[in-house]
Amino acid sequence: MKTFVEKHIVDLLKTGDERAIGLLYDHYAPALYGVAIKVTHDEELAQDVLQESFVKIWKNAHKYDADKARLFTWLFRVVQNTAIDKVRSRKRKMNKEVQTDDSNVYHLQSTSLAIEHMDLQEHTDGLEDKYRVVIDALFFQGMTQQEASDELNIPLGTVKSRLKIGLRELRKLFGVLFLMISVL
Repeated sequence: MKTFVEKHIVDLLKTGDERAIGLLYDHYAPALYGVAIKVTHDEELAQDVLQESFVKIWKNAHKYDADKARLFTWLFRVVQNTAIDKVRSRKRKMNKEVQTDDSNVYHLQSTSLAIEHMDLQEHTDGLEDKYRVVIDALFFQGMTQQEASDELNIPLGTVKSRLKIGLRELRKLFGVLFLMISVL
């Protein structure tokens, strides 16, 4: 059952009346901030989440369907999803910053089976373009799978699939020798 205030806020949101944001903030901000703080465990980040959530709520007010959920439930979901996205984004950023140059990924030259000696790049030219482009981005340009996904504008899952298939095709060309190098 909707309260008069909830119905009034929804009506204002639907008509694009800016008073809706003030009313939303007055009536729901403390509870929504509680949701954000519970997910983020960080007061500053929770404040950012709340602000970003109110912007999303304002921009997406037309998507709210009172028949599917009460206003607070919809607001709760927007804030919770925004908070989860912020936490994930922060973790990804931290993981990128933590990576060091001590990786052994680029030390293949130190083995007697160096990639240059196998003309690997020449053989990748024989692959279908969709596989060659992914392998080129990952191995010759040094991108991560996520970076390749962003750069090539294809989903991350597609990058992984094309890498797997491309490597399978290269293994056919190189046989056991390539299999040994990919393990190193």
